[in-house]
Amino acid sequence: MTTEDPDDRALWAQAAAGSGHAFGVLFDRHAKAVYNHCFRLTASWAAAEDHLQATFLLAWRKRDRLRLERDSALPWLLAVATNVVRSDRRSAARRLRLFHRVPVEDRVPDHADLVAERVDDQHRMRQLLEAVNRLPRSEREALALCVWSGVSYQDAAAVLGIAEVSVRSRVSKAKARLGRMFAQRPEVVPLAALTVEDR
Repeated sequence: MTTEDPDDRALWAQAAAGSGHAFGVLFDRHAKAVYNHCFRLTASWAAAEDHLQATFLLAWRKRDRLRLERDSALPWLLAVATNVVRSDRRSAARRLRLFHRVPVEDRVPDHADLVAERVDDQHRMRQLLEAVNRLPRSEREALALCVWSGVSYQDAAAVLGIAEVSVRSRVSKAKARLGRMFAQRPEVVPLAALTVEDR
């Protein structure tokens, strides 16, 4: 964002008044961060794409009912994305049952480097997510916002509706628990992998 670009609060006000262009600027500004946040919550690039679209569709529908209190829309968008992922998980058992009824097709090998990297990313993220899902929900949410997506403790506190010191405590506890899990399970990706490189 340059000094000439309007801030998120101004863009949101324009979008609330019906400006598709302003909402498009918000999408361009934050889609990558929301996409990566969704990937870190699901360990699936395909699911992350679906959740990204659902997040911004929901944001568009709520644009005239929400007034941004902070300079950036990103913390709120990440909170919406977290809720979108959580809602999808509620129906995961049903989808899984349907999936198992579908016959498995022979896979065609694809040796492209990019495909291999994405599969490796998903495998590592699945391992990490398995450990993270063993944390209490409050710690998972704080970790996902502050560590994975780089939201400040202050903004995360505003989005989660708790004190900043509570956010810091939850992140600290989550890191400590994960550190102990990784020490017990050397086959799991290291703690350094908590910050996934943005794509």
